[in-house]
Amino acid sequence: MERRTIGAGGLAVGAVGLGCMPMSWAYTASRQRGEESVKAVHRALDLGSDLLDTADMYGPFTNELLLGRVLKERRRDAFVATKVGLLVGEQHIVANGRPGYVRRACDASLRRLQTDVIDLYQLHRPDPEVPVEETWGAMADLVRAGKVRALGLCALGARGGRRSGAGLYDATLRRLQRVQQVFPVSAVQAELSVWSPEALQALLPWCEARGVGFLAAMPLGNGFLTGTLTPGEGFEPDDVRARHPRFTAEMMAANQPIVAGLRRIARRHGEDVTPAQVALAWVLAQGRHVIALPGTKQERWAAENAGAAGLRLTARDLAEVAGLPAAQGSWD
Repeated sequence: MERRTIGAGGLAVGAVGLGCMPMSWAYTASRQRGEESVKAVHRALDLGSDLLDTADMYGPFTNELLLGRVLKERRRDAFVATKVGLLVGEQHIVANGRPGYVRRACDASLRRLQTDVIDLYQLHRPDPEVPVEETWGAMADLVRAGKVRALGLCALGARGGRRSGAGLYDATLRRLQRVQQVFPVSAVQAELSVWSPEALQALLPWCEARGVGFLAAMPLGNGFLTGTLTPGEGFEPDDVRARHPRFTAEMMAANQPIVAGLRRIARRHGEDVTPAQVALAWVLAQGRHVIALPGTKQERWAAENAGAAGLRLTARDLAEVAGLPAAQGSWD
């Protein structure tokens, strides 16, 4: 698989990584099976999708424990990225960026992951009650202590409400400038896909100008861009898509032209090429420091996603994607 570098340290990872969250969190709990997920991780590593993205809050904690089972055997094959900064309660999630908590959380993640170093430690969300410089400084201390190799910041959830491209990541960019004065940022994680391209306006250019890796979260549009979801089929109550404005039956039907466009492009590249692979190839075509992080809990999808790294879209393909209609949500 093509290798891409992130950060000033030139850390090399496969162009397509593996988002591990669906194995333990946020998606259809009835289909979360540990053994199947373990096989998916092994398959991803076999194919060069070595960036494994997790977080202590996924589960909570169970996702890191699951990965620890694989890392115990294959630590040298993996680039481990996890996150800190969010605590999960009974009915709520709160941020905690206190330095003491960051240090304890890192030690706990190391134990669950069964490793002595985390390759990329990411701030999941800033704590509004703690200056971000203090949180980032504590994370930098972990690098100096040899427990972490590099630091990243997540810009997920920046929208809040309606999806608007204008100034969407202004607060994130200001935060990045602040923490960059404390310790170098190696990677930024944010949503980027054919139906959510907002990061292209300012956030990705900021990363490209500094050699900072861009980890593209939800590159398959929470599964919609795979073309495997049926409008009106519904989701289990614990599935995040059950409350997502783009996943009502009406909006899924309205957004089918996007999938149809990806399917047309896929057919030009061969019978075995899928809309999902076209969607991932589009993400990878957006910059040399972009790493796609499709999430899955199944071995077959991990293999399909990894195959997208070898798909090269033509100028005609990219122009066709640019001409697809913008995604609609129930807020529109």
